[in-house]
Amino acid sequence: MLDWYQATMDYVSDLDFWIDIGIALAIFIGFVLFRKLFTKYIFKLISNLTDKTSTQVLHKILLAFERPLNVFFIFLGLYVAYESLEVSRDVVQVPLRLFRSSVILMISWGLVNLSSSSSVLFNRIHHRLDLQVDQILIPFVSRVLKFIIIAISISVLAQEWGYNVNGFVAGLGIGGLAFAFAAKEALANLFGGIVIIIERPFSIGDWIQTPSVEGVVEDINFRSTQIRTFADALVTVPNANIANDPITNWTRMRKRRVYFNLGVTYTTPKEKLETCVKKIKNLLTEHQEVHPELIEVRFDKYNDSSLDIMIYFYTKTTAWVNYLEVKEDINLRIMEILDREGVSVAFPSRSIYVEKEDHLEVPEEMDPQNKPGDKA
Repeated sequence: MLDWYQATMDYVSDLDFWIDIGIALAIFIGFVLFRKLFTKYIFKLISNLTDKTSTQVLHKILLAFERPLNVFFIFLGLYVAYESLEVSRDVVQVPLRLFRSSVILMISWGLVNLSSSSSVLFNRIHHRLDLQVDQILIPFVSRVLKFIIIAISISVLAQEWGYNVNGFVAGLGIGGLAFAFAAKEALANLFGGIVIIIERPFSIGDWIQTPSVEGVVEDINFRSTQIRTFADALVTVPNANIANDPITNWTRMRKRRVYFNLGVTYTTPKEKLETCVKKIKNLLTEHQEVHPELIEVRFDKYNDSSLDIMIYFYTKTTAWVNYLEVKEDINLRIMEILDREGVSVAFPSRSIYVEKEDHLEVPEEMDPQNKPGDKA
């Protein structure tokens, strides 16, 4: 140890040492300059050449590895500069491991960028294979791929630095049961997310309703699903809960129902009531935005203060704003029909009939005004 230390101090005091340092520094600066040249000209030229429809996947791969390549040139310059120094082979092992670790990290970084859900690579693959990929599946698969890439990278890095990964995995197997009990809620949410992905009761952007929440799905991850309510609040629901609850997916309506009772006054004649029912049905049948599958307009019942006409139909559109526009247009046209027929809409009312009692004759013997002895 003392001999190695003495040899190192003698080398540092030598003029050749400083010349080697200057050469190593020049090599490093050369790599930094080449990195800037590569980024500004060479990489940009290659990227422009591949930015075409036929090579769009290759273009996206290059973009995913752009920043890792820039950082890699710095590590490569440091390693080559260090290699130019005349040092012991035993000392080189640490920089060599650092360089190998940097290569592993750069490759992992690029793969993580490539597996991003915003990457066009997913869209290109499912379009090329003509697959119907649900929008909720892409971010979930992206997170799974990122997790696998990071886990493999950590394992390779551990082996590079001499750690026994097999022993660690065996330890996980022994403690797996205890871990499962401790993290059973997390595992339940994970499997709940998998159930949602497999069964696909909803997708990102769908309007859903459960017993606990109603809104538009914004995201789903390993633990929970995020739903934006109509009050613009973001609700995070555990996947285990939402997978076990009944889910109503309003976005997947093929048509949208309109159902209400129109009450008219009891003074409406039978003929006018029949005419109104017929004309309202014709209105709905001829309306372009009403679905023709089921249209029902019937004199339904005698209500407390009105004669009720049941109106039941579906709109072709399911979009909420367009649905309201169709309802408004039909309501105004129904009002025109009632005005032309002279029929009034009833409102809640109650009629009170007061019956005037007739004067009752009181028998003479029961008349209190007749006192005994008056006849005498």
